[in-house]
Amino acid sequence: MMDEVRYHMLRPNQVVERRHQCPVAYIPIGTLEWHGVHLPLGADTLQAEGIAVQCAKQGGGLVFPPLYYGENRLEGLMESNASDREQIAQHMEVSPENFTAQRHPYSAAEQALNYHKLLLHILAEAESLGFELGVLVAGHYPLIDHARAAVLQFNQRDAAGRSAMLAWAFVDYLLVQDRYPLAGDHAACWETSHVLALHPETVAMDALAAEGADHVGVGGRVPPEEATASYGEEILAAAVDVAVQEVRHRLAHPSLYRQHGQSLLERQYKEVGGDER
Repeated sequence: MMDEVRYHMLRPNQVVERRHQCPVAYIPIGTLEWHGVHLPLGADTLQAEGIAVQCAKQGGGLVFPPLYYGENRLEGLMESNASDREQIAQHMEVSPENFTAQRHPYSAAEQALNYHKLLLHILAEAESLGFELGVLVAGHYPLIDHARAAVLQFNQRDAAGRSAMLAWAFVDYLLVQDRYPLAGDHAACWETSHVLALHPETVAMDALAAEGADHVGVGGRVPPEEATASYGEEILAAAVDVAVQEVRHRLAHPSLYRQHGQSLLERQYKEVGGDER
């Protein structure tokens, strides 16, 4: 099996070969957002892409180019909604007013609807390219709600009949909360460990010490100073294991997820069996 799993890096015959082996398209979605002084601004999307790539390498499938743009910039964003948003703006050397509704051509509601339409469009594109399952991998936590809404609507279509592509969405920390009760944070130990494992060259742990104890725009129950690449590798692998089982079960039993309200069911592989293709 080839090492490269990114759709846009492969030739047509390579895509067809891999799609025949496992007809799954992973679609990483994230944002450009403040993640402390020590992490890159693309941290969310880098994590989503890294998880998607590991899923494809472990369980098959292909990974679409990550989506950094298009999400709501007025809600669920550190620059717009964090209590220390003014300090974030100061670090970035921009005005905090840049992140207010007056600076945007669309309202928060319009931005949410536009993003919803974009996700539906991307899922339809994956379906047109011959995939049987499209998986939205959310790196920016607020996007899981948008992704799930798109999945529910996408899976309700009747026009293509029973052969229509199935869709699913997940965010890593929700898959492993039973194993890691402190799973999920914003630029603290969890996310910092992820990025240390995936892109260590982008992390500046020494910047945390220079900043002091009160980290601007960082939130979590375990401080980022405790992050390690080895922990990142462990928790990434745990999330990937669960995600791959979910994907395999959906491919083997698509009818279980096509009924009204059933698209988002998880852990069914534990109850009905985890048949693999």
